[in-house]
Amino acid sequence: MAVIEAGLRESRRAQLRRKVQDNLLAYAFMAAGIACFALFSWYPLVRGVVLSFQQVNFVTDPYWVGLDNFRALFADPLFWTAWKNTIVFTGLALVFGYLVPLAIAVLLNELRHFKGFFRVAVYLPVMLPPIVVVLLFKYFYDPGNGLFNTILNGVGLPGSQWTQSSSTAMISLVLVSTWANLGGATLMYLAALQSIPGELYEAAELDGATIWQRLRHVTIPQLRFIMLVLLLMQIIATMQVFIEPFQLTGTTNPDTVTVMVLIYRYAFTVNNDFGLAAAMSVLLFVVLGAFSALYLRLTRTAE
Repeated sequence: MAVIEAGLRESRRAQLRRKVQDNLLAYAFMAAGIACFALFSWYPLVRGVVLSFQQVNFVTDPYWVGLDNFRALFADPLFWTAWKNTIVFTGLALVFGYLVPLAIAVLLNELRHFKGFFRVAVYLPVMLPPIVVVLLFKYFYDPGNGLFNTILNGVGLPGSQWTQSSSTAMISLVLVSTWANLGGATLMYLAALQSIPGELYEAAELDGATIWQRLRHVTIPQLRFIMLVLLLMQIIATMQVFIEPFQLTGTTNPDTVTVMVLIYRYAFTVNNDFGLAAAMSVLLFVVLGAFSALYLRLTRTAE
């Protein structure tokens, strides 16, 4: 009996050695990718968590402060303002940046002529560097000789302060973000629309369905998966908005300071405290991670 068990163990070890040898080349190719991923993704993540428990300014030696950074965050009134502004921006961005691409994709899908031209025109802003888009809109929003105020004055309407006014600053940032990013979502919707079997629309037309009924009962159900994915991606992206408020309104405007702008303030302008900035980053990571997990759980349950 002992001889049989020893033989089985030796056989399993031999099979394992052969399996490792057969996959050794694959492991070698994977090693470089895993090493790069660990160096540029995992290490910064772990390092950021460690920094959040330290007092760090990269001038003097860091020292451990425990939860003091997190206590300082919750005691800062600007912390809650930044979260409120970020949530407001995300909500407005969903209204424009989530629904507008869907509407444009449906419209492009119904076109019979010049489809290629309009697809390129819609996707063109995505190919521009984000800073170029922001600087372009900075000229448009100029309260003096900006394009938008020039148009308003030309039709006899008063101009606006746009990014300088508390009532229009946030919506101005949302419009910049929507214009710059709607091309990618539009083409993804368009690709999904073109994969819908034409027989479904033909059956709906034979049943006398109107265009709105076809949209509700055929188009949207067939796009459900891509809509759920894009919703999650958009929320994660808009919660990390930085370039638009940083370039258009600066880091001191309480009406538009977001979580990412506040992280920048902590690290580079007011506090020069990278530990405090890392603590804010960790909180953002936890919030987005918890939201993503809950969202995926709810969507699986609904399915």
